[in-house]
Amino acid sequence: MSSTSRRSRSSDDHRPSDGARQVWRRLRAQRAALAGASVIVLLTVMALAAPLLAALEGQDPDAYHADAVDSALGGVPLGSFGGIGADHWLGVEPGTGRDLFARLVYGARISLGVGLAATVVQVVLGVGVGLAAGLGNRFLDNLLSRTTDVMLALPSLVFAIALLAIVPAGFPRPVLLVLVLGLLGWGGTSRIVRAQTLTLKSLDYVAAARLGGAGRWRIARRELLPSLAAPVATYTALLVPSNIASEAGLSFLGIGVKPPTPSWGQMLSTATTWYEADPAYVLLPAGLIFVTVFAFTTLGDGVRTALDPRAASRVRGRARRRKEARA
Repeated sequence: MSSTSRRSRSSDDHRPSDGARQVWRRLRAQRAALAGASVIVLLTVMALAAPLLAALEGQDPDAYHADAVDSALGGVPLGSFGGIGADHWLGVEPGTGRDLFARLVYGARISLGVGLAATVVQVVLGVGVGLAAGLGNRFLDNLLSRTTDVMLALPSLVFAIALLAIVPAGFPRPVLLVLVLGLLGWGGTSRIVRAQTLTLKSLDYVAAARLGGAGRWRIARRELLPSLAAPVATYTALLVPSNIASEAGLSFLGIGVKPPTPSWGQMLSTATTWYEADPAYVLLPAGLIFVTVFAFTTLGDGVRTALDPRAASRVRGRARRRKEARA
């Protein structure tokens, strides 16, 4: 093997890691994105460690505590701020007396799990259909594009309600929510990927790969998917909080996760009747949903900037101008 080919091979071997390091360096320069990622990691750890955290408090999420609520007032928690104390770190649930901290950490499993899993289904289907439409012939493009239009035009909430209502009660509700939200929500991802694919496949480096004998799916894997990472990652970060909100809405309508299994959306739906007597019961799940949505949105914007060198350059330029203005 010649020295020139060895150098070329060595350069190719290091190229992906060099690109990853550049993306990581740009991402580290954005404090807001790192803060959002840190919040997401903390929420994920909280969901995974829910049994340990509940055991550390000494409470069970499904255990009733009649002595912690005032039955004469309809079940209002005894004590200030919803019954916060050494035994119940965040108070208790009105009416039942179930420990609120334990139900919140267990609810993170359902809310985050359904949101993330449904997003994975949506992205996999959307990227696959979008790439097939963008790279296929006119007939395949028209077929898949019209299918995508139908999916986007469908009243997803109505179809979700219908599907959730007819499925047997014994089917696991979290899995059913993931399938319903994922199979009904991939249209937006597909449309974005198709539009980007049509733009990218006319560029010189894609044409060069095609002239070099690369097949359609090799081009998609080696040339198009890296360039699609930025818009897909940004849109994915927006899908997760949207799916969490959808789970909350379906639970509010009584067709999502069934009691006593806790989820933030289910807790928020029952909390609406207690906002005057126990504001903490409303604010805690609503605050967690808001923080989760904000964290994913901030991280998504940071990932988009890190994957797009032009956006990263604009961010550095704005930071430099602000520094010069302060000086």
